[in-house]
Amino acid sequence: MRLDLTLTKKQKTFIDATETEVLFGGAAGGGKSYGQVVDALLFALKYPGSKQLILRRTFAELDKSLIRSALSLYPRQIFSFNSSSHTGRFKNGSVIDFGYCAAEIDVYQYQSAEYDVIRFDELTHFTESQYIYLISRVRGTGGFPKQVKSSTNPGGIGHGWVKARFVDPSPVGKSFVGKDGIDRIFIPALLSDNRFLSEGDPNYRMRLLALPDREKKALLYGDWNIFEGQYFTEFDPSRHIISPFEIPRHWRKYRTVDYGLDRLACLWIAVAPDGKSYVYREFCKSNLTISQATKEICDRTPPGEDIYATLAPPDLWHRSQESGKSKAAIFSEFGLNFTRTSNDRECGWLAIKELLLFREGEAGLYFFSTCTEIIKCLPALTVDRMRPTDCATEPHDITHAPDALRGFAIHYTNPPSEVGVIKCRWTADMWEDYMAADESGRKYLKTKYGEPN
Repeated sequence: MRLDLTLTKKQKTFIDATETEVLFGGAAGGGKSYGQVVDALLFALKYPGSKQLILRRTFAELDKSLIRSALSLYPRQIFSFNSSSHTGRFKNGSVIDFGYCAAEIDVYQYQSAEYDVIRFDELTHFTESQYIYLISRVRGTGGFPKQVKSSTNPGGIGHGWVKARFVDPSPVGKSFVGKDGIDRIFIPALLSDNRFLSEGDPNYRMRLLALPDREKKALLYGDWNIFEGQYFTEFDPSRHIISPFEIPRHWRKYRTVDYGLDRLACLWIAVAPDGKSYVYREFCKSNLTISQATKEICDRTPPGEDIYATLAPPDLWHRSQESGKSKAAIFSEFGLNFTRTSNDRECGWLAIKELLLFREGEAGLYFFSTCTEIIKCLPALTVDRMRPTDCATEPHDITHAPDALRGFAIHYTNPPSEVGVIKCRWTADMWEDYMAADESGRKYLKTKYGEPN
């Protein structure tokens, strides 16, 4: 059978790519999804008995795009589709499963599956944990090539990790080997690459030009530094990220914490006399008990570095039903005393936005270039679809450092009254400092240590 297929140069480059992981991405209208469907067809015909999986995040997206495209393109003489199982079968024994993963746990429906190629359409709609799990299903003894081939636009909950995995490490269009030893390539796609769409719908470009500036840069020009749905559009890495310098001793210094067993995030922030704030140190690590987290934070605070307050969110004061103690109380027993911040998410995020704004060429918040996690995670946060004034909580692994920063921002812009200061057990040294201090010094110590029990 002779297939009459018309391809753009970029689509052919994508189809011919032999790297283990391939990303075809960039602007809207670049012909990415069509390239996926054609590539899947050619692979199925070239390797009889092969197995492929094509994925979208939701079934509605899958049904209206990839399934519809496949049914219109694949010859009925050699291809049949089961609408119940969403499985396509070729006469030569090749199989294409059309799947979706709306929730994180949906990946486990593929737990025992084996595929020669897995294809993600709109990869930035998936979380990194979904991607990592699903690509482990690329396996088998059939002797066919094994690949993961993805297509996407900038934006979405997975924008940050996709950019870090494919876009940042190497010039576009150039094959590279990641730190994990896997060879990858990013093939950019622009509307101008797809002359078929430009000729068939000449007004499409005009509609993209009418979008707001940031969305236009992402969807028309495929700009991975600016993407649709980004929450902190004020963040400018070329201006907010600075080289480290020695923090003057007299500047007020804070630690701000977001803690859970899944991730500890602690930021050290100094406030200059002119009101500008500097994130100058960070520590982020998973699977730490409270005693371990306390030790890590204290060990990373040099002797003689006076911390004005260590901030933590209200949820650390919730008492455990088993022990009757809160996490904040247990931290205090190990020597780390917290000042409670507000958990008003909207006000906290807005406070960060205000600090990021440039007024007369100066912002209120800067980041040392050594604080890589907050620099990576903050601009990757997206707008919550249900509450546009809030940040999305998915993917969860990028929210911890920003949550810690949020605690500082809302405390700094609207400090709580002393009613919000926690009570804890003071050591003999704390009492000695308190008894030797004057009235203002005692007030400061209560803010620093918490009210004594």
